[in-house]
Amino acid sequence: MDSICASTSIIAHQVFDRKSQSVVCRIPIVEFAGRRVRRSWSLRMVARQRKDRVLGLAVRAQAAEVTKEAYAFREDRIRIPRGLNDGSDSGLSHGRLWPPANKADDPALHNPLLRQERMGCGWLGVIFEWEGVVVEYDPELEKQAWLALSQEEGKSPPPGFVLKRIEGMKNEQAISEVLCWSRDPSELRRLASRKEEIYQRLNGEFHQFRTGSREFLGSLINNGIPMAVASTRPRKFLEESMVAVGVEGSFSAIVAAEDVHRGKPDPEMFVYAAQLLSVIPERCIVFGNSNSTVEAAHDAQMKCVAVASKHPVYELGAADLVEPELEME
Repeated sequence: MDSICASTSIIAHQVFDRKSQSVVCRIPIVEFAGRRVRRSWSLRMVARQRKDRVLGLAVRAQAAEVTKEAYAFREDRIRIPRGLNDGSDSGLSHGRLWPPANKADDPALHNPLLRQERMGCGWLGVIFEWEGVVVEYDPELEKQAWLALSQEEGKSPPPGFVLKRIEGMKNEQAISEVLCWSRDPSELRRLASRKEEIYQRLNGEFHQFRTGSREFLGSLINNGIPMAVASTRPRKFLEESMVAVGVEGSFSAIVAAEDVHRGKPDPEMFVYAAQLLSVIPERCIVFGNSNSTVEAAHDAQMKCVAVASKHPVYELGAADLVEPELEME
């Protein structure tokens, strides 16, 4: 509105500020006829008054045009394009502002009960990170594995902030993009495989449920909620760990390092897990233990529950919910 007022002032200034014309205040002619006062205007004053009225109408008309242009520009900026995936990415359909389209609805389902169940809160999928959420995890072993690999390869040991940055990444991704040890695909695979061998040797055969994890998984299984595991560990390691704790066959899908190109904070593995579960991302809940997991889940349009297993609770405030461990209340 300030810009509109300024434009109006400029228009008025341009209309009335004419050096060739001088504005002179004329006093009307007053005659006293008995006790009554009678005023008469000269023809020159009447003509000037009409001219001022015409100029005032012109100013108001130009100001109205400026206001119309300003509001039209504002509407163009907030207008939602209609040809962009039919509004599927933004939750809008055909430019509709409200209510947003229900992505859970499937008109192809002719059974109204199935459609109602699909649109209800019971239709959802759960995606777990494995280490630090379901089973115990020691982050120091991961750091020791990287330091041992750097010593074997004659590389300078990565500092602490670098090791913290590569948490949750695929080994190939960390080696090529952060550590910059190599970019050759065969060399990347060799280094990544060797790093996993060192980690598994340090970890041994130790696989143990975290407190409350077994009961929580059992409750989800009893309620028929599909579950998936998404991890940057090799599939062989995940399957051996599941056999060790006795939950093999409990998960509908397993997304391992071999299944994705990039690890966290890229949402690729969570999106792929949702596809395997046949559940839209908006109806998936991710259980993780790091801020990179929270970032990846939110980028995938999923909710995230952070388990404070290796980070304090106050560092995981970006998650939708933070819990010290998986417990059934």
